[in-house]
Amino acid sequence: MKTSAEGQERRASLEPKWRHSHKLTAIFAFGSCGGYSGRNIVSLFCSEGRNETLNVTFGYPFRLNLVALLEANTTLCNHSVPVTHLVGDSASSAQFFVGMAIICFLYSIVALLVYLGYMHMYKDFGPMFDFGLTAAIAFLWLVCSSAWAKGLQNVKDATGTAGITSTLALCKESSVECEVTEFANMRTLNVSVVFGYLNLIVWAGNAWFVYKETHWHSQKYTAQQGAGAGRGQQVPTAI
Repeated sequence: MKTSAEGQERRASLEPKWRHSHKLTAIFAFGSCGGYSGRNIVSLFCSEGRNETLNVTFGYPFRLNLVALLEANTTLCNHSVPVTHLVGDSASSAQFFVGMAIICFLYSIVALLVYLGYMHMYKDFGPMFDFGLTAAIAFLWLVCSSAWAKGLQNVKDATGTAGITSTLALCKESSVECEVTEFANMRTLNVSVVFGYLNLIVWAGNAWFVYKETHWHSQKYTAQQGAGAGRGQQVPTAI
């Protein structure tokens, strides 16, 4: 039958591996989103047979309403066009996502140091606090990943052909056709969403290991031992 000490030894071998996976997934999450910059090329096909080109550069934190399609009044396709900006602002979801990743990275380092260097203190009051915080972080990863997935879709919509056409008044003229002919590579942003949900899985998995160190689990296991001993039956080993 496994004792509490044996359970702690088992977790001692697993905990560093979980903390390392936390750091890695957090690094990939904010690294694939926080440093992003991309450019779309918009082609305007005029009725006179000549074309105009606009460069639309955007990046983290994706405040699209500050990104200029046209930085000054100009003439395109023989039409006077005023200063125009993109529509939308995904900064809150992007910054929430990146901030969450940075906080988790720092927390993983601190938690690993505490676990390895101050285990005697951790045994006294650490498991309950660690479990509550780990479960909360797992939930927040669900929230921020879902918010960022929606924010990323808004960025794609605003910088696509349909978004540009609805934003630039010139594109609504019957004599002008607008089309995004070169798209920014958003593969890293798609990967960031995947790593967001991967962080959810990793932190939820770690919450289970931390839960097994709390009084809730130890009391439940002790009650099972007492009931099994009273019936003269062997109590199954906790997983």
